[in-house]
Amino acid sequence: MTNLEVRIRIAQSLAEISAEAWNNCAGYTAKRTIKAIHEVDPTAGNNSCTELATRGQRNNPFISHEFLSSLEESASVGGRTGWQPRHLLAEDTDGVLLGAAPCYVKSHSRGEYVFDHGWAEAFERVGGDYYPKLQIAVPFTPVTGPRLLSAPGRLADPVRGALADALVEITRASELSSAHVTFLTEQECGSLGKRRFLQRTDQQFHWENANYTSFDDFLNHLASRKRKTIKRERKEALSAGIEVCWLTGSDLTEAVWDSFFSFYMETGSRKWGRPYLTREFFSIVGQKMSDRILLVMARRAGRWIAGAINFIGADTLFGRNWGAIEHHPFLHFELCYYQAIDYAIANGLKRVEAGAQGEHKLARGYLPHITYSAHFIANPALHRAVADYLSRERAYVRAAARELAAATPFRKDLVEQD
Repeated sequence: MTNLEVRIRIAQSLAEISAEAWNNCAGYTAKRTIKAIHEVDPTAGNNSCTELATRGQRNNPFISHEFLSSLEESASVGGRTGWQPRHLLAEDTDGVLLGAAPCYVKSHSRGEYVFDHGWAEAFERVGGDYYPKLQIAVPFTPVTGPRLLSAPGRLADPVRGALADALVEITRASELSSAHVTFLTEQECGSLGKRRFLQRTDQQFHWENANYTSFDDFLNHLASRKRKTIKRERKEALSAGIEVCWLTGSDLTEAVWDSFFSFYMETGSRKWGRPYLTREFFSIVGQKMSDRILLVMARRAGRWIAGAINFIGADTLFGRNWGAIEHHPFLHFELCYYQAIDYAIANGLKRVEAGAQGEHKLARGYLPHITYSAHFIANPALHRAVADYLSRERAYVRAAARELAAATPFRKDLVEQD
């Protein structure tokens, strides 16, 4: 690290780091959406927009200073949450930020979507202390994106390497059991594998926009039975006189957030026992990222009854939380999956990522995609046991992905042409 003239330090809050410096490393630009690019240059094609979005998974809203600082300022992390911010910073000798990693010291394994409870139990049964551990992640957000962030330039790769080495050094020096980098890019996972991080895979279901002109155009690419099912579900979802609205920007009032938070609490309490995000989070992130947020809200008899929150990337719509205070057949599918497709087509977005798990998404046009995580286990015996488990798990994930891909809902004649 000294040869690179890079020094590593730890920040206990995003407030210690300027948004401009962090976002420069994250590759995040608030205006870099396909819509904004077309406003600046109407001749820009979707291919040029996709290049901006997919170059190293940059311009991801969840690794932005705005999103991560909203978690801290709202007390969704920190305090007694079990997520203690300990962000890794790489600076030059003048204190200029060259790289960073969103890091948290954790006292549990909740809110991660990459499950290691079994590892913790096994280690503790033989007298080990699995917690605290180091988590390099976006809290409560199973979305792939870069985790070792670096400012553009000739030092970008060496800086990412310095951050990776520092994760190992900090884990050992602080007597932590392990370091876990979750939902990182495939390239990052491979790089960490060379540093004795164990590689883990899983899968999610994403919808890809094949330049569809409308939802009906998308349906025409599906097998007849799947097409009829989706049409029926969409009709039944709104049959009780339900109206769906897209809210973004100045539409995101405090009254709207009050309603959405009530949905989030009702559904989150049933799923997790205690929802992770505070009411303040939605107000703060709504102020900081209003043009990056899409609320899909359902209204019946003059009041909001359900909603789904999405974040808008350069070419991707990221579905996150949903909730409802009235329960209607297929309303969840309508708000979270079908409306997201509608929005992506209308706004020229190339894909929809609808969150973790959910094989039921396959029949609705969402196809399997591999996700990655990397794990440094300090204890040699636990390292060997986890490595053996992961080798078998990766084989299972590959086999499951092949099986699911063969069950595509798309018309066979179109699949064969591809």
